Amino acid sequence: MEKERTQFIKHKLPCPKCSSSDAVSLNENGSAKCFSCNTFFTDYENESTGKVIEMTNRPKPDNTFLTSYTGAYGALTDRGISENTATKFGVKMVKDRNNNVTQHIYPYFNGSEIVGTKTRFVSNKNFACNGTFENTGLFGEQLYGNTGGKYLTITEGECDAMAVHELFQGKWSVVSLKRGASAAVKDIRESIEFVESFDNVVLCFDNDKAGKQAAKAVAKILKPNKTRIMSFPNGFKDANEMLKQKKFQEFTQAWWNAKTYTPSGIMELSSQKGDWLHREEKESIAYPWEGLNKKLYGMRKGELVTLTGGTGLGKSSVTRELEHWLIKNTKDNVGIVALEENWLRTADGILSIEANDRIYLSEKRKNYTDDDLLGLFDKAIPKGRVFIHSHLGATDIDDIFAKLRYIIVGCECKWVIVDHLHMLVNVLHEGDERRGIDMLMNKLRSLVEETGVGMILVSHLRRASGDKGHEQGIEVSLSHLKGSQGIAQLSDSVIALERNQQATNPEEANTTKVRVLKSRYTGDTGLACGLRYNTDTGRLFEVSEEETFDNEQF
Repeated sequence: MEKERTQFIKHKLPCPKCSSSDAVSLNENGSAKCFSCNTFFTDYENESTGKVIEMTNRPKPDNTFLTSYTGAYGALTDRGISENTATKFGVKMVKDRNNNVTQHIYPYFNGSEIVGTKTRFVSNKNFACNGTFENTGLFGEQLYGNTGGKYLTITEGECDAMAVHELFQGKWSVVSLKRGASAAVKDIRESIEFVESFDNVVLCFDNDKAGKQAAKAVAKILKPNKTRIMSFPNGFKDANEMLKQKKFQEFTQAWWNAKTYTPSGIMELSSQKGDWLHREEKESIAYPWEGLNKKLYGMRKGELVTLTGGTGLGKSSVTRELEHWLIKNTKDNVGIVALEENWLRTADGILSIEANDRIYLSEKRKNYTDDDLLGLFDKAIPKGRVFIHSHLGATDIDDIFAKLRYIIVGCECKWVIVDHLHMLVNVLHEGDERRGIDMLMNKLRSLVEETGVGMILVSHLRRASGDKGHEQGIEVSLSHLKGSQGIAQLSDSVIALERNQQATNPEEANTTKVRVLKSRYTGDTGLACGLRYNTDTGRLFEVSEEETFDNEQF
């Protein structure tokens, strides 16, 4: 049966479930919902004990003490709070004929005058609010004037404030929120001058998700270094629980141990000396070529390395060498997202490195039996360690990133090669290429930071100005990266390939210079090594400085 549709006819009512004073909205059929604890009441009026009056800007009654402010001063025995403390805070109570406390009546003041009360019904923990709460202070604020002091403790509820007073035997000022965690920021803003008049503010909110979130939200609006957030010992929800179990020493220790709030990502450096000394060392995996290792000291997980070069200058050959190298020289799982080729070409490339032969060519594969090829496959691609993107191209950026995340997290790949960035850009519905690249680089960088994966990203170069292009071996700089400087800024290392493929000397035409354009880890940049392509084996091997074809020194 479809639920009957109703409309809210009244708002800002108190919640009998979570104690929020203004989070409930009442429907025309008598049902209600609390938007603080998400509780639904089928019959709100009967489920709430006492006359419910909104905590809004109602006219103040003529009499100073409201008719709801009845009862007598006495110990709140159900909460372990003494008569002296209850009297100090102006809290009255009502008992039944069996001398059991059935109600607490908490007063709220505008200056020195009571203008509103909150009545708590002990049997079902429901609340009823009476009077006006306009311009009222925090619960207990009237006790301390405007002179401030050294310490102010703020709790989430009235009984917790009185409990802290008992636990500290009245030594430090303590108040509570008016409306609970859901309205904590609003309550503090309304009493901001009072709160800021203290040198130190300790937030002693409930040990639950709502309380912890509220404490951080309040800390953000107070002056820096003023606020400390207290953490309760395991098993305790609030200060009143600790009072009832007489945990005076434990509470005091937890209070003094409260941590000064700092925004996420900010730390006081001198306190990190031990972590600085005993840091987790990042393992470096050597590159296949010594000249590159001298510049970069290898590659590391948690870093984003961009490999760039002109079209047809050997980026794919270098990435295949690196893919094979990582598979053979680590025990880690390796992921490959090659968007310009299908999975067969990816597998052919890795197996060709293993075979020292260009078996990606069908003419070469004919020289091998099926058993030979399967043996190479088993040797080059260990079971359960290599995961690849299975088809050519990309059609949806969210789909690609979902697959990339699955490869890293689901398949537990510690290294991933993405070839190439500009295939991802082509998928974006983004008119501005630079903005699109910046967005992609931020997503890739965030993925690296979140997962700790080592990522090798292939990127293209823009067309060079002048008479010579990249295919003629011009020197590459960071400004040649295609589309955005965000590529360089968000990469830990940038490695560029240079080759004069038009050279008449075949050795020069087949030799690629490897240049480091950026190294965040070492700061060492410049020409690293030369790699010569063997046309028979399809492999790259490092050549000496003397075998390069200009006078540039390594």
